[in-house]
Amino acid sequence: MRMLHTMIRVGDLDRSIDFYTQVLGMRLLRRKDYPDGKFTLAFVGYGDEAAHTVLELTYNWGVERYDPGTGFGHIAVEVDDAYRACEEVTAKGGKVVRPAGPMKHGSTVIAFVEDPDGYRIEFIQKGSRGE
Repeated sequence: MRMLHTMIRVGDLDRSIDFYTQVLGMRLLRRKDYPDGKFTLAFVGYGDEAAHTVLELTYNWGVERYDPGTGFGHIAVEVDDAYRACEEVTAKGGKVVRPAGPMKHGSTVIAFVEDPDGYRIEFIQKGSRGE
């Protein structure tokens, strides 16, 4: 078994695709409309689905906003340099909600950014995982 993808619902599919591709550097892997169900699926990721876990963006036509709720935590992405990654996100118009630095009660360097729908993405700096 292996993890295939995580699905999140988004209120503006083009805005979300732009964030994940232009701000976080993922690629749009595929996108398909389902007119009978009135929804569109788009898959984004850092590599092809055959070898990588990806993110499924689900847009239900006519729904402009979702509340991420209290049960969902975050999506984690490994980065070479969390400080530089935050600078790049800010330069591209993204929102950093927790600047890069060691995690509380640990040494792992982390940061959090937020996508246009309020989902949190954690940056974990490569090689810093001391937990």
